[in-house]
Amino acid sequence: MNSSYSKLIENLEYLKLSQMITHLDETIDFMNHNQLSFAETLIKLTDYEIDMKQINMVKSMVKVAAFPHLKEVKDFDFLFQPSINKEQILDFTTLRFIERKENIVFLGSSGVGKTHLATSIGIAAAKKRTSTYFIKCNDLILNLKKAKLENRLEARLKHYAKYKLLIIDEIGYLPIDAEDAKLFFQLIDLRYEAKSTILTTNANFKSWGDIFQDPKIANEILDRVLHHATVINIVGDSYRLKDHIQIENKKS
Repeated sequence: MNSSYSKLIENLEYLKLSQMITHLDETIDFMNHNQLSFAETLIKLTDYEIDMKQINMVKSMVKVAAFPHLKEVKDFDFLFQPSINKEQILDFTTLRFIERKENIVFLGSSGVGKTHLATSIGIAAAKKRTSTYFIKCNDLILNLKKAKLENRLEARLKHYAKYKLLIIDEIGYLPIDAEDAKLFFQLIDLRYEAKSTILTTNANFKSWGDIFQDPKIANEILDRVLHHATVINIVGDSYRLKDHIQIENKKS
């Protein structure tokens, strides 16, 4: 038994099955006490390894997505922002909108929780092993401009187009010149009716012509973004300042 046990440990180490090594003794005890078959014992033992691999895969997916923080839906204070339909946000986390290749646009003034909600949906997607990537609009534009200068724009566009869910944050915070607007349009056009995109913006759609400094391109972008989209218009106080506001309310 000892030689067989040692050989088994040696084999598991060679195969780098660390969870099976960790849980080997307790699984053997469980097998003996419950008269499990060999197959049942092997299933129980391999489940430990699979569970850990899935946990690590989720961590990897979340890391690759480049989220600015790891705030989830459960961390959002819906009571502070009553204009937001909590059930609707929870429905987004089922990822049905991704299956339908639909978009989401979070519209509202600075600090109302747009990025938090967009990220929380992204984390839900990454946890379900859906390829997801988060990027601020200005960084996206800079990356596309750089790729164009280096004659690798097509490859860069394909890179951003491949994600099942792309989150583009802070559209409208910085102006985008007409040439850069064309780069942005190319990406939106590539993803149109093929993949889902979440956008956050502080600018109403009428002002997008000014943001992109080309009303025609702005309309083409909006046409593709909004064709299959849910727009969440958040009306309320700054979510970032809610703790300060609550303190002031208690004082008064």
